[in-house]
Amino acid sequence: MKTSLCLLALVGMVATTWAAPEVGKPAPAFSLKDASGAEKSLADYKGKYVVLEWVNFGCPFVRKHYDTQNMQNLQKELTGKDVVWLSICSSAPGKQGYVEPSEVAATVKKEGSNASAYLLDSDGKVGKLYGARTTPEMYIINPEGTLIYSGAIDDNATPDKSTVAGANNYVKAALADAEAGKAVSTPSTKPYGCSVKYE
Repeated sequence: MKTSLCLLALVGMVATTWAAPEVGKPAPAFSLKDASGAEKSLADYKGKYVVLEWVNFGCPFVRKHYDTQNMQNLQKELTGKDVVWLSICSSAPGKQGYVEPSEVAATVKKEGSNASAYLLDSDGKVGKLYGARTTPEMYIINPEGTLIYSGAIDDNATPDKSTVAGANNYVKAALADAEAGKAVSTPSTKPYGCSVKYE
């Protein structure tokens, strides 16, 4: 019992250490390698809207959005409007969702991803920098480099694929507000999904 309580306390301490950046403040800078081994930096996309998607293809909550094509369709729609979409995998080697660098390109193709890039964060540094706790978890950064949304993809916190239709997609709504020159009506929500599989 004491051991369990100590572990719970430790988890709480770790969670507070990985404090998420504040909406309305500059998004933390980072660089990660993509499927080809090329370095991609957030700074490369200054002047554009950037969506960050924390992904783990083994997670049932992620599967809900990929098996129904919901995530791929949103990726295609937004990248077609010159939005940059970066899928980030913070799963550690040996943990659910981890993909060997040599297998990333084939995995992304198999999943039908329309993201601008799939980035490898196997040491979890960027995930912890952003306070990412779940997959999926979403962030939007505006052309000035300010974080304007963080949280869930939508308002149906379940792995049930039938709930995709009719859900309020927070990412789509936030970008629509921002592109119309309005303040984002829902800038922050509670993310849902599987825990990020850090080391």
